[in-house]
Amino acid sequence: MLFNSLVFIFLFLPVTYAVFWMLRTAQARYVWLTATGYVFYGYWDARFCLLMAFSTLVSYFAGLGFLHWQSARARKLCLVVPITIDLLLLGFFKYVNFLLEIVFDAAHLAGWTGRAPHLDIVLPVGISFYTFHTITYIVDCYRGVVTPTRNFFEFSCYVSLFSQLVAGPIVRFRQIEQDLANLGRADRSRWLTLGISFFLFGLVEKVLVADTLAAFVDPAWKDWQDLSTFGAWQAVLGYTFQLYFDFSGYSTMAVGLGYLFGIRIPQNFNSPYKALDPSDFWKRWHISLSSCLRDYLYIPLGGNRGGPLRTYRNLMLTMFLGGLWHGANWTFVIWGLYHGLLLVLHRLTAPAWDRLPVVLRQISFFLLVVIGWVFFRAENLTIAGHMLATMFVPTGGSVAIRSEWLTIVLLLAGWWAMVGPNAFDWHARFEARPRFAWAAAFTFGACVAIIMGGRNSPFLYFQF
Repeated sequence: MLFNSLVFIFLFLPVTYAVFWMLRTAQARYVWLTATGYVFYGYWDARFCLLMAFSTLVSYFAGLGFLHWQSARARKLCLVVPITIDLLLLGFFKYVNFLLEIVFDAAHLAGWTGRAPHLDIVLPVGISFYTFHTITYIVDCYRGVVTPTRNFFEFSCYVSLFSQLVAGPIVRFRQIEQDLANLGRADRSRWLTLGISFFLFGLVEKVLVADTLAAFVDPAWKDWQDLSTFGAWQAVLGYTFQLYFDFSGYSTMAVGLGYLFGIRIPQNFNSPYKALDPSDFWKRWHISLSSCLRDYLYIPLGGNRGGPLRTYRNLMLTMFLGGLWHGANWTFVIWGLYHGLLLVLHRLTAPAWDRLPVVLRQISFFLLVVIGWVFFRAENLTIAGHMLATMFVPTGGSVAIRSEWLTIVLLLAGWWAMVGPNAFDWHARFEARPRFAWAAAFTFGACVAIIMGGRNSPFLYFQF
């Protein structure tokens, strides 16, 4: 089910919201949010609800294990066994065909001529996200950061919370633990207007900006072989802003939905295209993922302890796995390694780089990010290589459809992303004044009209 669909806006959300606030106890609300989370997820394919339920049960009982057993060996088992199960499930559905291709490619180099089998495996939507939720919970319980909950429905509510279930943010249990504990005493009116405003802000990002760009960008990428240099830059810049407003829009709507149900979901995007260097970028882009990679991978590997060479190794390994997390494709691996290399180079050149004018640093690093998005968007390395060559070697060919309109949209989207306010900036001094109702109604009506016109699409990060 999509946030930007009529069935969600006019049926699922109103029913879920109304029943939730009619219930008076935290336990009843946990059960309701769990049930609606499974309805939301099952709307795509009900079979995979069993997979999420299994992962939830494994992680919940691991938490109980930390409460009951205090020996180091037992605690280690409660850490390793459920994480291994979660990773094996993720690996089977997401990476098994990729691994088979690697094995058979290696066999071909040794002279074997057979073909690699391809298993017909459906990738469950959102499996990477809810797997991260369960793994971070288990690790935090092991570290003593959180006290494992004995309430199964509180935990299942956390895992299946529909507002962040299939595309994040990756919310750690400790980030909403207090709000979950107070759910029975939550005040419906406390964050109502703020939640509505966040949701509408995200809806604008998705429907008015990202989907508008998609109408130009998607056909251009389909005709990648025929694009001119100007057309290639249009396609890549269009995707650069489409991806940002698509994912930022989802995250912003998730924050708004959280407020509507008395849960504060943390910020996931902080104007990443205003970043001045790679370290700054990863503090702004997909904050929940980058902070998880830092806290659960980079720091345990040793972080910046142990000298420069180990730091560079840890950065490259972290970003390699971060790229692979996005998908089983060499393009994602290259994209991750590319950003790892940018982080390493920045550490080597930081004194000189940081002396450059702010505007020059922002624009220069933005262009480096744009180059990286070519690998992220391309279906394979052949397409990525062709697009990069076309971008930097003057080439004749076609441009994007309705090129003049795309240029205007790119300029507006570029200003908003690189200069204008993000959702949290805009809401920093939010006040629900009477004119807010009129502005909200107009914005909502415009978005619904576009959705009814059929120009809406799934969120890009659903594929991860």
